[in-house]
Amino acid sequence: MNFIKPVSPPKVSLEVSEKGAYAVQNGETVVVENVDALKRRLTNRQMQLIAIGGSIGTALFVSIGYGLIEGGPGSLLLGFTLYACILGLVNNCMAEMAVFMPVSGSFIRMGSKWVDEAFGFMVGWNFFLYEAVLIPWEISALNLVLTYWSDDIPKIAICLGCIVLYGLINLFAVKWYGESEFWLSGGKVILVGIVFAFTFVTMVGGNPKHDAYGFRYWNNPGAFAPYVTTGALGRFEGFLGAYFMAAFTIVGPEYVAMVSGEAMYPRKFLKEAFKTVYWRFGVFFILGALCVGIVVPYNDPTLNSVLNDGATGTAGASPYVIAMQNMGISVLPDLTNALLVTSIFSAGNTYVYCASRTLYGLSLDGHAPRFLQRCTKAGVPIYCFCITMFFPLLSLLALSEGSTQVITWLANLTEASQIINFIVMCIIYISFHRALKAQGIDRTTLPYRGYFQPYCAWIAMVLLILTVGTYGYTTFLPGWWDVGTFFSYYTMCFVCPVLFLFWKVLKKTKFVGPREADLVWERPVIDAYEESFGEEPLGFWAVLRTRLLNVRRKA
Repeated sequence: MNFIKPVSPPKVSLEVSEKGAYAVQNGETVVVENVDALKRRLTNRQMQLIAIGGSIGTALFVSIGYGLIEGGPGSLLLGFTLYACILGLVNNCMAEMAVFMPVSGSFIRMGSKWVDEAFGFMVGWNFFLYEAVLIPWEISALNLVLTYWSDDIPKIAICLGCIVLYGLINLFAVKWYGESEFWLSGGKVILVGIVFAFTFVTMVGGNPKHDAYGFRYWNNPGAFAPYVTTGALGRFEGFLGAYFMAAFTIVGPEYVAMVSGEAMYPRKFLKEAFKTVYWRFGVFFILGALCVGIVVPYNDPTLNSVLNDGATGTAGASPYVIAMQNMGISVLPDLTNALLVTSIFSAGNTYVYCASRTLYGLSLDGHAPRFLQRCTKAGVPIYCFCITMFFPLLSLLALSEGSTQVITWLANLTEASQIINFIVMCIIYISFHRALKAQGIDRTTLPYRGYFQPYCAWIAMVLLILTVGTYGYTTFLPGWWDVGTFFSYYTMCFVCPVLFLFWKVLKKTKFVGPREADLVWERPVIDAYEESFGEEPLGFWAVLRTRLLNVRRKA
């Protein structure tokens, strides 16, 4: 089966701008964008910052301390490096599929088209629940971060303020979401730069104590900390603790994929965005793990006391802030906390966007009510947005000391969803690769071709299945059993198969064979849309240079 050659757009005058491509015929303007109602308004610079900073949250600056105290700096670095490499393999899979078919809903709908309708149903609802539940969790975390300065800040004002801002940013047009994430992600990059610079300057002696401590903490107390047990086995379990921490810190491919249906020049912009994911893993996550292991020892009493009390929502639990306070530095902790506020707000903003677009994708495939397909003139799925905005209201439970545990409980129940998302991406890619081969389509003709495929997909899938199956192993050890902890680890591992079987039995769906997989789908429409551009848009750095030159000329 060969690709259907797309019908060329009619010979009409075209207006191409940052707002998209418009065909003018007989005095009427016709938008050539999607087969659905979403609008392609996300520019290259917006998508690049979404790719760079969209997945950086409190885990990189605060929760990463858990990996340090459980495994030590050596295990933390090894664990983050290993998991970053695994997700690099997943990104390799997702990039090829998303650039080939940049449709609304991305991998959620690909699961239905290339694997099984029931599989797409399971993938979509798993991802929606994961994203939606994290919205109130981030708002609650924001309240905790603000207590770093004062306990008198009214929680209800913060909750309502976040809800209103999330609504305003996501309600009117996707370009406002893209613009907000461009600047908020810029703040995250600044924060990463600050903590990295702090690490380097202080380790060579640029601190109030003039102590060039270097890699001292790798020697004393040591690079590898024992966890659960002692000796060599304890150090290995410490590595596992650090590795599992990495599994809930490093993300990325899913957030780039979810903007596929609203990228202005989808194939070029997505290709560039996915490529940035690789070096982001290296710079932000691997180098971040190295820095954390340099600035503070794993047996630091303050770090252990704060994290063992479960105070991971406040900047006071950040290894960087603790290191700053240990050195007598007074200004940087406040700056770090201020930028951490923007980081948390940005994470919640991204969850609102992804949850609403996931629900929209489910509706397009008939896995959610049809009325959810209704969009505003600006291309916002209005009913999906309204349903998603019910979840931030759960943050009001934080006003009651007892009810705030409900939010944490809900977030914990969906922990495994994140790893499951990456597993299903690998499964979808394996089916996609088989379909290409069965239908005689040469991968060299694809707009983007991943490396070492399909072996990358198989390797990543096996390693991720092992990860999700073993990351709660401590609950089975003598004296460690806890019902709540067990379900926080494995609830979604039970829910996802139930979702799959429910839809498969209800709709009597069949697995999609390699020869029956629809590799045409929306590609002719996307090809025609991209052909409507007179020339390829500038790359990210070219756009920045152009903007800087324009600013200088105006000055």
